[in-house]
Amino acid sequence: MKENIRIAIAVSEFNGDITLKMLDAAKAHAQTLGIKINYVCFVPGVFDMPLMIDELLQKKNVDAVVTIGSVIKGETCHDQVVAMNASRLIGDLSLKYHKPVTLGITGPNITFTQANKRIVVVAKRALDAAVLMTLRLRRIREVNSDAETVVIN
Repeated sequence: MKENIRIAIAVSEFNGDITLKMLDAAKAHAQTLGIKINYVCFVPGVFDMPLMIDELLQKKNVDAVVTIGSVIKGETCHDQVVAMNASRLIGDLSLKYHKPVTLGITGPNITFTQANKRIVVVAKRALDAAVLMTLRLRRIREVNSDAETVVIN
């Protein structure tokens, strides 16, 4: 069942020291799970992701989108503005297209060292969430509405 899940990944180029390693971790995890990655699309930064995600979600050969990014704390609150606005728009796109978009973005208010420590775990969790949500959405869409109690897990 997992082998027919088609994933797209949107990757932020900003903080590439972190995000490129996250991408490598996500690709390796996908290969372990037998998941097909149909698209890897780079965007300048996390704030730029929603437009690319919108395009990816329109593709018939994309079941879910995984985001990869890192919003590192700077001297101002800019990191909070970027992360909060991007995450809100990303969630809205998931609802608009009825396809999972998972948040593999570290930050805001995270240091480079903290982000570096979370490279593998965040990338793997974002991919796992995309797979689980795709499978669970498929199940709920197949359920007979006359069933008394349905548990989707």
